[in-house]
Amino acid sequence: MRDRRGRTLQNQDLDLKDELHLIDRSLHGDSEAFGELVRRYQDRLYSAVVHIVRCRAEAEDVVQEAFIQAYVKLQTFKHNSRFYTWLYRIAVNVSISHRRRQRVELSVEQNRDATGDEPMDLSPSPSEPLELAERKQKLQRAMALLTEEHRQIIVLRHMEEFSYEEIADILQISVGTVRSRLHRARAQLLVHLKAEMPDEVGPQP
Repeated sequence: MRDRRGRTLQNQDLDLKDELHLIDRSLHGDSEAFGELVRRYQDRLYSAVVHIVRCRAEAEDVVQEAFIQAYVKLQTFKHNSRFYTWLYRIAVNVSISHRRRQRVELSVEQNRDATGDEPMDLSPSPSEPLELAERKQKLQRAMALLTEEHRQIIVLRHMEEFSYEEIADILQISVGTVRSRLHRARAQLLVHLKAEMPDEVGPQP
């Protein structure tokens, strides 16, 4: 039997035991063990956060701060969820704090001028069909038009593939709120996608 990520449940249990062992070693002062946790999850966390904040430099700051907070608060980890779920919740809170300090949203051109960053490039390798590259770019533009709340929950569900219960835990909301918020987010995304791809996206439900 396999979980949604295609790994056997037995291997998943082994990964969890290894993860708990690294956490226990970290709590006893083993910095190399926490370093292993960082190496294990930093790329995945960065990839998720950059979809939320839409700025590579800011995503790097959020990920760094999230790991620092995780290290400081590690003794509060209750083991009733996976470490990455707990870590992601910290990163979400850090992202919100960053946004509160940066209320003025920059356009793509302003962001490039201010930070030197190019917008996130979701285009495929040259060997992939041009149509796929165009669809990804349209999806990127549609995602950028969502509110931060809606973009966040789309990323959690459809990119990170968290369950409703895990999303509720991360965002500290009820499962019912997760469902209703996700429904609204999907509806808004379809509206924006329909504007980008009028001949490819069906009518609203």
